[in-house]
Amino acid sequence: MPELPDVTIYVEALQRRVVGEVLTAARVRGPFLLRTFDPPLEASHGKTVRDVRRMGKRIVLGLDDDLWMILHLMIAGRLHWKSPGVRLTAKSSLAAFDFHHGSLLLTEAGGKHRASLTVLRGPEAWKAHDPGGLEVEAATLAEFRAVLLRENHTLKRALADPHSFSGIGNAYSDETLHRAGLSPLTLTRKLTEVEIERLFAATRDVLREWTERLRVEAGDAFPEGVTAFRSDMAVHGRFGRPCPVCEAPVQRIRYAARETNYCARCQTGGKVLADRSLSRLLKDDWPKHIDEL
Repeated sequence: MPELPDVTIYVEALQRRVVGEVLTAARVRGPFLLRTFDPPLEASHGKTVRDVRRMGKRIVLGLDDDLWMILHLMIAGRLHWKSPGVRLTAKSSLAAFDFHHGSLLLTEAGGKHRASLTVLRGPEAWKAHDPGGLEVEAATLAEFRAVLLRENHTLKRALADPHSFSGIGNAYSDETLHRAGLSPLTLTRKLTEVEIERLFAATRDVLREWTERLRVEAGDAFPEGVTAFRSDMAVHGRFGRPCPVCEAPVQRIRYAARETNYCARCQTGGKVLADRSLSRLLKDDWPKHIDEL
């Protein structure tokens, strides 16, 4: 799922291309994407885009007459800038938003139809769809601490909760925890003050650094190749490959469709965390320490 750095770069690219431009048409293919019916999608036709902003992992477009369009890309949704009037011929093509100088194409890989488009009217209407997570880059340490300790969850769950922290998901929670040297399974209320400060700094640094990397990578072009798995990440998506800090093989915990990646030597004192499926299968043969692998 595109997270804060990727969504930020999408928003910046759209601001340069569509703010002040007239949306001539919005075309949706299939019945799954559009989640609202009033106001109708056609109400956006002929309206000028006045604002493009990020709301967590969502992209919000503000148009004339207090119309708002909210795009949630979910896991496999991606945006592309194409020639005007691009045809929705590919199975992955879900929608196109047409302007005189180009079309914004929304695609989604796979067949689960998780991406969504919501059309709303009213100056405050879009706020009802805001999960309300803290914007860490603009927050103080005190604000970060208060949200982190509000409930007693694992660090992985806390960081990736959109109601707690804005724009952070599976990938950047892994990267942040590696940077902070903390286990993904540590409970929030077990943290010391020093660890909270370290986590706060790591979260801000990781988000800022990756946003700037992607900004430089995209340049003036529309961002393509958006992915949660990047070769220069420290641990996310790098199971079995060497940690860039200590060179120990990166470990993982799998649960349902999610995977948590971490370095046992850097984050858990060498302890290999139990995988809910594999560790049960191996039982006594499950390695307890990274040196046993």
